Amino acid sequence: MYVYPETYDVIVVGAGHAGSEAAAAAANLGMKTLLITMDLTKIAQMSCNPAMGGIAKGQIVREIDALGGYSGIVADLSAVQFRMLNRSKGPAMWSPRTQNDRTLFTIKWREQLEKIPGLELMSDMVTGLHLEKGKLAGVRTKYGLIVKSRAVILTAGTFLNGKIFIGPTQVAGGRIGEPRAQGITEHLVELGFEAGRMKTGTPPRVDARSLDFSKMEEQKGDEKPGKFSFLPVTKPLEKQLSCWITYTNPIVHETLRFGFDQSPLFSGEIQGAGPRYCPSIEDKIVRFADRERHQLFVEPEGWNTYEMYVNGFSTSLPIDVQTESLRRVPGFENVKIIRYGYAIEYDYFPPTQLKHTLETKLIDNLYFAGQINGTTGYEEAAAQGIMAGINAALKLKGEEPFILGRDQAYIGVLIDDLVTKGTDEPYRMFTSRAEFRTLLRQDNADLRLTPLSYKIGLASEERMRLVEEKKRKIQIALDFIEKASVKPEEVNPVLEEKGTPPVKQGMKLRKILSRPQLGIEDYLKIPSFKEFAEREGIDEEVLRQIEIDLKYAKYIEKEKQNAERMKALEDIRIPEDFDFRKIPSLSNEGKEKLSKIRPRTLGQASRISGVSASDIQVLLVYMGR
Repeated sequence: MYVYPETYDVIVVGAGHAGSEAAAAAANLGMKTLLITMDLTKIAQMSCNPAMGGIAKGQIVREIDALGGYSGIVADLSAVQFRMLNRSKGPAMWSPRTQNDRTLFTIKWREQLEKIPGLELMSDMVTGLHLEKGKLAGVRTKYGLIVKSRAVILTAGTFLNGKIFIGPTQVAGGRIGEPRAQGITEHLVELGFEAGRMKTGTPPRVDARSLDFSKMEEQKGDEKPGKFSFLPVTKPLEKQLSCWITYTNPIVHETLRFGFDQSPLFSGEIQGAGPRYCPSIEDKIVRFADRERHQLFVEPEGWNTYEMYVNGFSTSLPIDVQTESLRRVPGFENVKIIRYGYAIEYDYFPPTQLKHTLETKLIDNLYFAGQINGTTGYEEAAAQGIMAGINAALKLKGEEPFILGRDQAYIGVLIDDLVTKGTDEPYRMFTSRAEFRTLLRQDNADLRLTPLSYKIGLASEERMRLVEEKKRKIQIALDFIEKASVKPEEVNPVLEEKGTPPVKQGMKLRKILSRPQLGIEDYLKIPSFKEFAEREGIDEEVLRQIEIDLKYAKYIEKEKQNAERMKALEDIRIPEDFDFRKIPSLSNEGKEKLSKIRPRTLGQASRISGVSASDIQVLLVYMGR
């Protein structure tokens, strides 16, 4: 083995969404960082759907951006369509989503990484850790290198002993056409880690020129598209590509069933658990046998390609079955498949083996992020990546860890769920997982997180200045609304237009604007408020915050109170060497789960499955409360 002449603070293994964010964060915090990946042309590759965001995932992308990450910026720079999902629901449910140019996304990510001082790239395959005197000291590679570092972040995605399935055909690989990573799992298991298997899948890609879009529903982007990043370095789209919607039918389902006897999903060839909320088409047919059709989204892969992604048709069935069943979908009668769908099975490590910083409990300065922890989705991976990068850097600097609470960010919910509850199937974020989702909206991610990130040195001066200016404008607008009164002749035309009762005498502006029928476009029809907004430069982003503040004040206040109550348990720390097995009053299951997971606070302990309320009461006594 050849010892590489450079020594690094942090080595990041794998340049997917987790690895890219991890490397960027560590380097931006002053760490000499090396990002090692097998193929430098596939940085942050969109292996599955060419899109970022969506329900709950869009909130995560905005949180990553607010912290000083790059996923939102790259998503904006490579977007071909923007939509704000769930507009018909309350603002806690609004979720931004971009359709992206797959190739451009990778190019833009590499451009961002290459601009960062102190970050280097290397093409090689890591096969194991390098230890000196039992302590982590770097990594070993396929090409015979020992590269030394003080910390290592593993973000191996689906590459650890990956196996690809298309019908009865099995191929070793981490992605279609790419080799798998071998050696890391085996080495980690030797060191005492527990490993498991999971699976995921991807749909076929098809030639748009072979489709009949007249038989499908067109799904356009928003008329006034937004964007992910809070920074002005990106701009909303001026032109957009459409997606299309079509449906399966009983004939499609019957054709698919012909291949079930050759499906690795049903033959027992695939042992790993698949994603519950993104099932394969064959899974859907079995689990929802009473449904006559399933929705398919036909999504463009970029500006200058005719390749389309068939979202909703994930499959590992034989290629003849894939072809024949797709040709029975309306609009797909003459379809030409560019790449067949496939399933992939890979190794993961149950995340209860991690601390909230994503550092492993077993080996100091070793961090796991992304699908290696049992998650699915680019956004979930990127969120773990930025947090692992931050915490690796802070630990090497001798500073306090950076941990987000469940009331502070979706990222906090994600990591707390993983390390506290673990997962035995690919974990996906939903708004329903966040008990404080009214506080954790996509529109206020910068207000919540940028000050925290700026304090540790990651978020830039520019980001902080923009947040402070936004806060200032929100406050002066709220002050104006609180003090100002309006006359009937000024507001009644607006109220009547919206079908809400007119007023007979002067009234406080706050009371008028709080009416649920009025939106920000109506606010600007009130002359005195419009004049104020133009004078003070109150833009749409600030107006949206004001609208939410006025209409949802009671709900927001209630959630804040609930968060404060929960924080009382979070503030009670459990000593790292606390021996749960010596407390006779704890239940046997409680002792077992607490000893395994080793929660750092009573709040975390209370969320562990199998730890009862009475166990928490016992711990309260032992903690001196």
